[in-house]
Amino acid sequence: MPSPMRRVLIVGSPGSGKSTLALELARRTGLPLVHLDDLYFVRGWVPVERGLWLERLQHALEGERWIVDGNFSSTLLQRAYRADTVIFLNPPRWQCIWRAFWRERLGRYPHGGHPPKWPSRALLLDIWGFPPQAAWQLAQLRTVPGLRLVVLAGDREVRAFLASCEPGGAAPGPQRPMK
Repeated sequence: MPSPMRRVLIVGSPGSGKSTLALELARRTGLPLVHLDDLYFVRGWVPVERGLWLERLQHALEGERWIVDGNFSSTLLQRAYRADTVIFLNPPRWQCIWRAFWRERLGRYPHGGHPPKWPSRALLLDIWGFPPQAAWQLAQLRTVPGLRLVVLAGDREVRAFLASCEPGGAAPGPQRPMK
């Protein structure tokens, strides 16, 4: 039987479905959910001072059970060394861009806020330029001893992963390696 997931990171490109997966995984497992955007931004999507951001993050990571969703590369290894599982969402670029337009057009942000009506140029460039960052992040994550790394390349794989998760946080067996 797979070991239970107690501290889970969900990372991936903007628009990859991190927050949606985090919400559903939290519902299924009962693990408390922390969105990095909620720690990093205040009302109006204004970043907090760096010291406060790092303090908030450290406090969140001190818990024994959690799901943390977000893709702040500067703290990836700090979070990974505290996690037992990383779920890395890696869908095609076109899907992430489509989701960014859909989400921002309809104002569908799972954890609130008041985003702009259309994706910013910076967000679209971040999505477009994510594949090299994904390769770098995966290489970094593979250096963390004992970390379960689950790479999901699309919605079908996400649904299969969720279906295999048991109440209480038991994770499915090993996932396929990144291509």
